[in-house]
Amino acid sequence: MDSSGGTPGCMGQCTSFLRSHKGTVLALEIGLCIIILICYGASWTPGYTGLAIFEMVFSIVFFIIYTLGLNKQLAFVHWGWSDFIRAVIGALLFLITSLIVVIRHRDGAGIAAGVFGLLAGILFAYDAYITFPTLRKTHTAAPTESPEAV
Repeated sequence: MDSSGGTPGCMGQCTSFLRSHKGTVLALEIGLCIIILICYGASWTPGYTGLAIFEMVFSIVFFIIYTLGLNKQLAFVHWGWSDFIRAVIGALLFLITSLIVVIRHRDGAGIAAGVFGLLAGILFAYDAYITFPTLRKTHTAAPTESPEAV
């Protein structure tokens, strides 16, 4: 018997968010960051792991916030702009560092990390692209009184 009173549990919320477009993109970002971490760990120069860790942690945080609906409860933060800025910074940094890695390094794991980093940069740019239209809300004018009512 379901004692939750019809509300979905934590796993139900997680799976329903994973089925959404934004949930799928965030899950792919987390997965690519893990793959990049593994590749950099096997590389001769693991100095670029900080970016993958940073973006993975922030993607997990935003995944949890959107899954639990905290973006509606904590209204003092504009979650749309925060997510957009996170995605733009992630896209730029992944593209820059991945190009550096692909051009300079000769070991296979480093090149693989660079290629996956390029894919992550494209995915983060796509995330920013799908987040931007949600920021452009239509502005409704405030109601004003007519001069006859005063």
